[in-house]
Amino acid sequence: MQPSRLSVAVALGIVYVVWGSTYLAIRHAVETLPPFSMAAVRFLVAGGLLYAWARLRGAPPPRPAHWKTAALVGSLLLLGGNGAVVWAEQYVPSSLAALLVTTTSLWMVLLDWGARGNRPSTGVLVGVVAGLVGVGYLLAPGEIEGGTTFVPGLVLLGGALSWAVGSVLGRDREKPDSPLLGAGMEMLAGGVGLLLLAILVGEPQRFDPAGASAASFAALGYLVVAGSLVGFTAYSWLLRHAPISVVSTYAYVNPVVAVWLGWALAGEALSARTAAASAIIIGSVALITTLQAPRRARAPAPLEEESVSRGAQG
Repeated sequence: MQPSRLSVAVALGIVYVVWGSTYLAIRHAVETLPPFSMAAVRFLVAGGLLYAWARLRGAPPPRPAHWKTAALVGSLLLLGGNGAVVWAEQYVPSSLAALLVTTTSLWMVLLDWGARGNRPSTGVLVGVVAGLVGVGYLLAPGEIEGGTTFVPGLVLLGGALSWAVGSVLGRDREKPDSPLLGAGMEMLAGGVGLLLLAILVGEPQRFDPAGASAASFAALGYLVVAGSLVGFTAYSWLLRHAPISVVSTYAYVNPVVAVWLGWALAGEALSARTAAASAIIIGSVALITTLQAPRRARAPAPLEEESVSRGAQG
């Protein structure tokens, strides 16, 4: 039975708003919670729930090869990609993080060209160059909220590259037939990696639970339930019931939502430079996504699932 336009619109609205809002939720979570530990809890809980749900619905048990794929992809996407976001949002606005995360689309085009020999069209190359110009403009010397953006910006770009590498490598690896099972496995693997990193940098020893705010715990709960469970479920449903060209619009709507939520709810500065760079970066992603959508069987992936890679990094 063909779903109604209203059903598609509601699911698309969920993906737009929920995944766009995760960047602001991360900012509130890391205000009083250690970033890597917070992210580890998020993905271990969400991954465990998705894994259990998929198995209860009849998904066959994963094979060792599936776990190897989950370990590789989950580490690159969640440990490298999301780990960069949660660390950087201690120092930069959530809107800036969301904008730099959209560069995943640019990295994926270049990786697909270099690793697979799939030369992009002239229009896509124009989009890549424009996106890089926008990034350079955004990270040019200057101050945002009293702190330099350069080092956190580089970390976010590295996280976007890690997400893109994981997405490209994950395409040809053996995965479970159930997308939910695969997503749960990748979240579990990424969560374990984030937990080990948290231990390595000494977060458990420095963390004082008495200093953690209710707002940070509420933000963590929102990231688990809304960001990782509700958002992914709505996105998975859309992949089966809506055109790819429509679904893929999340890639450039999410950062718009993140920028305006950061401005409206968190008082994040929206300078002329940020607005101009935002327009350039989002426009380049829109151009790349629009030109590539007819050639793809799946939506493109900036950054939180191919189980996981078909999602948002926030």
